[in-house]
Amino acid sequence: MAPSCAAVVVAAVVVLTLQVSVGAGAECRFPAVFNFGDSNSDTGGLSSLFGAAPPPNGRTFFGMPAGRYCDGRLVIDFIAESLGLPYISAYLNSIGSNFTQGANFATAGSSIRRQNTSLFISGFSPISLDVQSWEFEQFINRSQFAYNNKGGIYRQILPKAEYFSQALYTFDIGQNDITTGFFINMTTEQVIAYIPDLMERLTTIIQNVYALGGRYFWIHNTGPIGCLPYAVVHRPDLAEPKDGAGCSVAYNKAAQVFNQRLKETVARLRKNRPDAAFTYVDVYSAKYKLISESKKLEFDDPMLPCCGNVKVGCGEKAQVNGTWVVVGKSCDEPLKRVSWDGVHFTEAANRFVFEQIVGGKLSDPPLPLRQACQISRGQ
Repeated sequence: MAPSCAAVVVAAVVVLTLQVSVGAGAECRFPAVFNFGDSNSDTGGLSSLFGAAPPPNGRTFFGMPAGRYCDGRLVIDFIAESLGLPYISAYLNSIGSNFTQGANFATAGSSIRRQNTSLFISGFSPISLDVQSWEFEQFINRSQFAYNNKGGIYRQILPKAEYFSQALYTFDIGQNDITTGFFINMTTEQVIAYIPDLMERLTTIIQNVYALGGRYFWIHNTGPIGCLPYAVVHRPDLAEPKDGAGCSVAYNKAAQVFNQRLKETVARLRKNRPDAAFTYVDVYSAKYKLISESKKLEFDDPMLPCCGNVKVGCGEKAQVNGTWVVVGKSCDEPLKRVSWDGVHFTEAANRFVFEQIVGGKLSDPPLPLRQACQISRGQ
């Protein structure tokens, strides 16, 4: 282990000793958030690598594209706001980023295990979860070297060493691991068969983050993939049968098995690392409630994308009479839509999901976000 990493781990032990003494029910003071995931929490990673998400992405909140495949904020943005932190800069965004209070390693299209293809062929990112964990380790080493040896501006844009043990570590990944199997014509049973391998890989990554000082983990399960328009279009043969909400039973069965195995995995981590806090967060239930009760909640048809459609991407351009024009336009009222582009949720939908999970009623253990540093005993 590099000297700077060793220093962080030592700091982790010291700080952890102080923080676990916080009384039950007390709120945590997370000075930073480090996030790992896919497009559900990507705040600019893929845009920095392969070209910016075009307008009208970002129109609702930022007023311009902001690296997110959404009209505004994501769940991770609402998490940061709730903790009194600034929005988390993407690690891969080299211009104008401030990592004082965290970094985001998520990229759209990412998966737990590496994809045996390229982004240009499949649409899945080469920045798999293990790559994100390598980026995180390098971030620790390089940021602390600059912070301690260069000073100046680096002390204004990089985190203090103790933040790595005090921070909240959020994970939201797995959706692309399931869809990639379906997209190469696997059956539901074949997709389910490799879920144990996904859990082993995820466990390894989380243990690596733990070894680098992480102690507080907030882990989202995957959403109801069978309720996303793009998934059904890729495999129309899996569109039937549908459930009462109009979602694919086959897709959602795989997601449900993934989530059950994930919950078991988090429970094992909690048992094996009793000095760390692991919170399993059921975003599936929050998203399914939104989709199945969309009319009651005053949203439009959840299967109707606001921007583009299943054939035309959001912000996509085409030549019309020799002139390039935007054909993947946005609807007039994104705040009434659940689906932004057939793949991702709108800001309004993300806000609803966040409001469902922030209080802890969909978490195991049932702790609010602000108490996610509390160590669960005897589980």
